[in-house]
Amino acid sequence: MVGSLHVDHVPLTIAIPAYARERPLAWIEPRAGSITPPYCTVLTNSRNCTLIRGALCVREGPSRMTIARGSLSSFAEIPRNRVSNWSGFLHATGEPGFMDFDQIIERRQTHSLKWDMLQSLYGLSPDDGIPMWVADMEFKPPESVQRAVLEMAEHGVFGYYGDDRSYLVAIRNWLRRRHDWEIETDWIFTAHGLVNGTALCIDAFTEPGDGIVIFTPVYHAFSRVIRGLSREIVECELVNRDGRYVMDFEAYDARMTGRESMAILCSPHNPGGRVWTGEELGELVRFCERHDLFLVSDEIHQDLVFDGNRHIPTAVAAPRSSDRLMTLTAATKTFNIAGCHTGNVIISDGDLHQRFATRMMGLGISPGSFGPNMVEAAYNDGEPWLEDLLTYLDDNRKLFDEKVNSIPGVASMPLEATYLAWVDFSGTGLGYKELVERIQKRAAVAPSHGHTFGSGGEQFMRFNFACQRPVLQEALDRLQLAFSDLAG
Repeated sequence: MVGSLHVDHVPLTIAIPAYARERPLAWIEPRAGSITPPYCTVLTNSRNCTLIRGALCVREGPSRMTIARGSLSSFAEIPRNRVSNWSGFLHATGEPGFMDFDQIIERRQTHSLKWDMLQSLYGLSPDDGIPMWVADMEFKPPESVQRAVLEMAEHGVFGYYGDDRSYLVAIRNWLRRRHDWEIETDWIFTAHGLVNGTALCIDAFTEPGDGIVIFTPVYHAFSRVIRGLSREIVECELVNRDGRYVMDFEAYDARMTGRESMAILCSPHNPGGRVWTGEELGELVRFCERHDLFLVSDEIHQDLVFDGNRHIPTAVAAPRSSDRLMTLTAATKTFNIAGCHTGNVIISDGDLHQRFATRMMGLGISPGSFGPNMVEAAYNDGEPWLEDLLTYLDDNRKLFDEKVNSIPGVASMPLEATYLAWVDFSGTGLGYKELVERIQKRAAVAPSHGHTFGSGGEQFMRFNFACQRPVLQEALDRLQLAFSDLAG
C-alpha cells in the first residue's frame, strides 16, 4: 500500500495484488473550493474502491465499510469530518479498469449457439438478424476469468482436475457474501451445468412414471429433461395478477393426484423475472410437505436482481425444507461463462446427499478443469464487474420497456430479476403466425417463443436484452417499425 485513508478514525487496509503493483487503481485528493462541511473525493478506476451499493469495498466480506450513500459512480464524496490521515495513492484488490459493455464482440463463426444457429433455427442470416433468444450475454466476462483461462493455456498441461478446496471455498464465500446463506463446502456437488443438475436430481430421487410439478410458464429445459427421463409433466400455471406472476396453491392442491414426487422451482423465475418472497417460498415448502414432494430450487439467476428486490435462497427462507431440498446455483449466468457448463447442486441433508453422491458415482460424473477455475476466479474477483453489469442491464431494461410498451397492445412484464424480458402480445389481437411474421421476418429479430415455456406462455415472446445498447436500440427500432401500422 502507498498512502493511507482513515474513515471515522478506522484505517482501511488495502492489499495490492501482484498484477496491480505497478499501477495505482485509486487515489484521493482534496476537493478544491468545497463548501462547509468540506469533502474530499475518492477517485477510482476500480470498482473495489468505490461505491458499491452504498459501500466502499476494499476487500470482500468483513472489511466492507459503509461510508457514504448513493448510486454507483466513478467517485465517492466523503464528508471530510469523517476522513483523516489521507494522502497519496491507494491500490485496491479486484478488477483494474472499467468494463466497456458497449464494445461489440464478434461472435459469428465462433461455434456460438446464439449466432451460428440463427439461420437454421430462425431462417435469419447472422449478417443482419439480431438474436435475442439464448440466455447468454454479449459481454466478455470479468478480467479475472479471462486471466484464469489464459494462465491455464500458458501452462499448457491439461490434466485431470483435483484439490477443489479453493473452488468450493469461493462458492461458499459468494453465497455468504451475496445472499447471507451459510453452507458447508462438503454439501456442494459439481454438475455439467444446471440442466444436467436438474436431470440428476430427477434421476436420483424419482422413478419413471412419477409426476414432476413445474410452475408454468417456466424455463423450457425442465420439460425436456422430464420427458427424456420418462417422467410425467404436471403443469401448475402461475397467475398473472396485474402483470406480476403469483402462485395459487389452492388450485395446485386440487391438481395433485398422489403420483407426483418432485416439484421444480425457478427462483428468480424465468421467464417473468419474479423474485419470490420469503412468504411465498415458505408456502411452497408447505405445499411440498402436504404432498410429500422433493423440491429442486433452481437459483441460477440469483445474482441478476435489480435494485429494490432481494433474492432469498429457499434454504434460508425455509430451513425446515432441508430433508427434501436440492438447491442449484451457478456462476455461469452471472458472469457469462455458460460455455464452461459448470453448475452446483447443494444438498445439506445427509441421507439425500449420500443418495445423490451414489448416483453421481454410478454415472461417472466429475468436473473438467476449465470450469471450476473460471468459477473460482469469477467468485473471488468478479464482484465489481457484476455491479457494473447490473447497472448496465437495468438501463437496458428501462429502455426496452419504454420502447416496447409504446407499441399498441404490447406489454412487457416488469422484471425484478434476469435480463430476459417477457412480453405479452395478446393485446394486439394478432395470432401466433402473424406475430412471428412481424418479429422474425419484418424486424429480423429472433426471440424465444412463449409456447415453449408451457401453459400461460402462448401469447408471449421472451427477449434477451443483455447486449450492447446500440444493438438493443436497433432491435427496438425494428420492432416498433414492424408494428407501426397498429398505431392507427
